[in-house]
Order: sequence, then structure tokens, then C-alpha cells
Amino acid sequence: MQLSLRASPTLLALCLFLILGNFLKAEARVRHYKWEVKYEYRSPDCYKKVVITINGNSPGPTIQAQEGDTVIVKVNNKLFTENLAIHWHGIRQIGTPWFDGTEGVTQCPIMPGDTFVYKFVVDRPGTYLYHAHYGMQREAGLYGMIRVSSNNPEPFTYDLDRSIILNDWYHQSTYEQAAGFSSIPFQWVGEPQSLLINGKGRFNCSTTPSLNTGICNTSNPECSPFVQTVIQGKTYRLRVASLTALSALSFQIEGHNMTVVEADGHYVEPFMVQNLFIYSGETYSVLVKADQDPSRNYWITSNVSPPPPPAWDDVEPRLAQSLAIKAHKGYIEKPPTTSDRVIVFLNTQNTIDGYRHWSVKNVSFTLPHTPYLIALKQNITDAFDQTPPPDGYDFVHYDIFSVANNSNATSSNGIYRLKFNTTVDVILQNANTMNKNDSETHPWHLHGHDFWVLGYGKGKFDVNNDSKKYNLVNPIMKNTVPVHPFGWTALRFRSDNPGVWSFHCHIESHFYMGMGVVFEEGIDRVGKLPSSIMGCGKTKGFHYP
Repeated sequence: MQLSLRASPTLLALCLFLILGNFLKAEARVRHYKWEVKYEYRSPDCYKKVVITINGNSPGPTIQAQEGDTVIVKVNNKLFTENLAIHWHGIRQIGTPWFDGTEGVTQCPIMPGDTFVYKFVVDRPGTYLYHAHYGMQREAGLYGMIRVSSNNPEPFTYDLDRSIILNDWYHQSTYEQAAGFSSIPFQWVGEPQSLLINGKGRFNCSTTPSLNTGICNTSNPECSPFVQTVIQGKTYRLRVASLTALSALSFQIEGHNMTVVEADGHYVEPFMVQNLFIYSGETYSVLVKADQDPSRNYWITSNVSPPPPPAWDDVEPRLAQSLAIKAHKGYIEKPPTTSDRVIVFLNTQNTIDGYRHWSVKNVSFTLPHTPYLIALKQNITDAFDQTPPPDGYDFVHYDIFSVANNSNATSSNGIYRLKFNTTVDVILQNANTMNKNDSETHPWHLHGHDFWVLGYGKGKFDVNNDSKKYNLVNPIMKNTVPVHPFGWTALRFRSDNPGVWSFHCHIESHFYMGMGVVFEEGIDRVGKLPSSIMGCGKTKGFHYP
């Protein structure tokens, strides 16, 4: 099949595809993976740069497992000049909080040349992800997909099951980007140069004539569009996931409707879309029937706004999709009707000592040198700030539509201590950035949990009235959710998974610049920590027999 690139600056296209075969159902078993992580020169969008690979590939290998299986991944860090940690995005790590893979929170990083073994149970079917969780290595190419098949019949049928993972791609290295974020004056990296589908994109080398063909070459087979075929009349389950560093994407298939049936591992009351809005850290399953004219090809496109308009910053269609996602009848897990604690996270942008930061209620998060899980379990009280961040902000006087002074902004590594087995509400409140009339979408991801999405709204959350409008009948459960510009999103979860869990904006630069928090719950119930997660900060020399 011959494909061509659409006329959009950061747009990639491909065709639907077929791989004969499917998962075979099996009893719970142990799945072993052995990974070598290193830097290699690659040209995913025709532009040659250094990329982090797993066993020579980016994206890395897909982990395929059955519900209830144990997954063991032996990771050898061959980056040589960099530490490493890998997070298993959407896997709750029940009983294994030390293998969540979050450097500074649940483990010390994997040192250059060292080998680390992750071992965890995939307790629920669904579509999940893995990616680096050290610095900004995720956007350097260390990411992939986890597919867990169900032990029971699902509430929809299909013939073939396939995966599509979306990403955006910068030509600057993560080091160059980090240097700009940490500079005075602040240097923003700008928009990505390309969008990738299954690790392939197409940069227009002619826009930079100074590049020789050894650096940028559109005839390089590495960047040929991802192409496969489909069988006419068959229904495909496409597992669509996004791990963009920045971009909120629109995903569509030319001439085909898509029926949304799964979100972040939970079954959705089916609804049809022509384009799927997807944010970094989210996963969906859509059903697509190959029922069009078989004599021609059809584009699958990923772009920052769907053709035709609405524009990328048009909130209405994005909010409408968010509101349309409900739990499937027969698979509804009803939330508790009330909560024990309400925490409001005001998303703010600040200047602290001349440096630009993203913050929550004017507190910019910083990771400690000693991982929280170890510090709390070993009662190392001087490893991080023991003063917890605030639960709220000045609801009455804070103007979310204006550039705020926020002269009280500060940095901290303090955490939220949650009473075990209680119900917690989190309100994500968006606000104006440091630029006039500007508010950005933030996809927030919670480690170790799924949460009920109780509602979305425009403007400032009304503590007295908006909570009365919560959906307590059939809310979807997710692990990643957007808060839309100048709006709010309400979540509810149970603090029933002993451990220490990160909750943060999944935009790579935003988390790097401080947009995150940490929850602790039931630390006294956490089992004996493995010595493999220790060795940094105040845990140097900590070893168990």
C-alpha cells in the first residue's frame, strides 16, 4: 500500500492492519521478560537522534498477559551515564508497592550497569502502559504497552485485537529541554516536531535545508509509515494509548466510525465517535468494522485537532467526550455516596526565585533523595519535609481567570497522609497560567489506584453546589483524567492500597517542573521492603539478609 502524509505540521498517517492470530486463553502463569535498556541512534521520524531503546526497539516490546498472571521483568541498565526506573502505568501493585517503578517515591533508581527485577501481578484485564519514570526519559523513547486479556467473556465482540500507541517527538534531547526549563529566563521547548504512531512518523526535512541527508532523510526505511492490512467485514478491537510528552491528540480513521468500549481497563457503556480525544497516560479500546470499499486505502491519523475544526483549544467537544464516558451496565462499581476528606488541587504556574514552575496551590513538588516508601517504612523522619501541603486554597478570592501574583509560591517535598481505608475526594481546579487568557489541559495520573470520575465542570468549582451534581449512578473508573482549561474535574477513590503513591500531571515537562503530589496510606501494613530498591540517599548501606 502506498501512503502519503497529510498537510499538517505535526500529523502522521497509516492504514488499518491485520495480524493473523489472537491471544490464547490460559491459566494464570508467570511471564518472564528480559530487557536491555540502552541509547542507540534511531530515525523514528526521519530525523536521526539518540533514542532510548529496549532490546533495540522503541517503543519497547508489548507485555502480553492473562488476568491473574505474574509478570517478571529483568531490566539491565546499559545507559552507562544515566539512572533508570520503569513505571507500570495502570497496574495497581497490590501487595508490591515497591515495584511501582517511581524513582524517589517507591524505589532508588537503577544505577548504570546494574540489573533490577520487577515482579508484579496483573490483577485486572485491560489496556495499560509502561514507561520510564526517571527525569524525562519517557520522551526519549522508553515506553510501551501492556495488554491483559480477561478470564471471562467481555461485554462486546470482535474478530481481531490490535494495538496503537501514540506519541509526540522532539528533536531536542531531554537534557537540552531540561536546561531550558531550568534557566533564567525560562526557555520553552515549543511544539513537538512530529507525531508518532507505533514509533513511526514523518518530519519534513525540507523545512530545514541545512540538515544533510545523514541527519534527516525521508527515504530512510525506519520512518516509513506504519502500514498493515485488514480483512473486509471483520471487526477490530483497537487498543489506543497515548504517551505524549505534551500533546493532547485527536485520533481518527478515515471513513470509519469508532465505538468506545474500554477506558483505562474499565468497560464503557458503548458510544460512537468519529474522532477520539486522548490525553497523555490514557488508554481506550475502540471497535472498528472494516466495512468500506476494499479497493482503496484509508488513513488513520493522529493530530492535535481533528479535521475539520474544532480547533485544538476548543474545549466544548473535548468536554462532551469526557462527559459521555460512563461505566458499562452490568460492570458498574458504585462509589461511596459520601467522602471522608476533600482535597482541592489548584493547578498554578509560578515563578520561584526567578525560575518558572508548575505547582499545586502554589507549592511546586520536588522529589527527595531518599524514596518516601523507604523513609516512611524505616521511620527516617529527616528525609523529607514533614509538613503536609494544604487541602484547599482561598476559594472566595482567588480569580482563576486572571494572571495571579502568587508571591507566596514555594517548593516542597511534603506529602499527604491519608487515613487508611477511607474515601477521598480530589477536585482538580484549573486556572490561568502566567500568560493572559491562557489555561492548559492537564491529564492527571494516579499511581496504585483507580478512581471514580464524578464530574467535570466549567469555571470555579462551587464547593456548596457542584458536589450535588456528582454522578454517583454509573461513573467510569480510570487512572488518568484531564482537567480542561478554566474548568474542574472531581474524583473519588478509596485509600485502601498500602503504600506511597504519586499523583501528577502526565505532561512530561509539567511534572518535571513540579506539578505533582504524593499520597501515603497504610504504611504500617506494607510488608518487608526488598533491599533491591535501596542504596540511595539515606538508604545507602541498607541491606536486609
